[in-house]
Amino acid sequence: MTIRVLLADDQALLRGTFRILVDSAADMEVVAEAATGREAVELARSHRADLILMDIRMPDLDGLAATRLITEDENLAGVKILILTTFENDEYVAEALRAGASGFLGKGINPDELLDAIRVVAAGDSLLSPAATRSLVNRFLSQPTPPGPNTPPQLAPLTPREHEVVTLVAAGLSNDDIAERLYVTSLTAKTHVNRAMTKLGARDRAQLVVIAYQTGLARPDGP
Repeated sequence: MTIRVLLADDQALLRGTFRILVDSAADMEVVAEAATGREAVELARSHRADLILMDIRMPDLDGLAATRLITEDENLAGVKILILTTFENDEYVAEALRAGASGFLGKGINPDELLDAIRVVAAGDSLLSPAATRSLVNRFLSQPTPPGPNTPPQLAPLTPREHEVVTLVAAGLSNDDIAERLYVTSLTAKTHVNRAMTKLGARDRAQLVVIAYQTGLARPDGP
């Protein structure tokens, strides 16, 4: 199955470079290019890409606002957004995940890493660069500890096992890692993750991580 990719970056040279790279992969193709956030939204609606490689700083409408418009559009359900930017600060990372992005990477990654990232995000998993992960954790470290020992109402639908699984997802563990930690199969781990996402209304694993930190279920020091 070919992954249909939309490129959104205001620098034509970078878009051209990304196009050559993406089109060189046998399992993906570039279906459109956008130079502004507004164009990215319009082309997302007209070309039905599977994944959008989105820059943050663009004219007319920035990448974060464009991401929010795309992820809130019911007609674009299933479209994944991978943020690729020079700026990996905590405000951008947190805002991108709140907006519904499934991945956040710096432009310093090598070509093979970018292609792998596209495959991971298109398959429905989340992906954060090490710098973005540090920024996200540091952001939550700077916030007050959620008060009280009681379970937040948002987490009430989760079973004890799902609580545990969400905590492990927030710590950056993959389904295979979770399976090994809990002595279950990878399929069972994936089922727990998917059920937790459904109960919490999380679009993907990245949003599940945000919810885990926001509710205090996950702590920056991790399990």
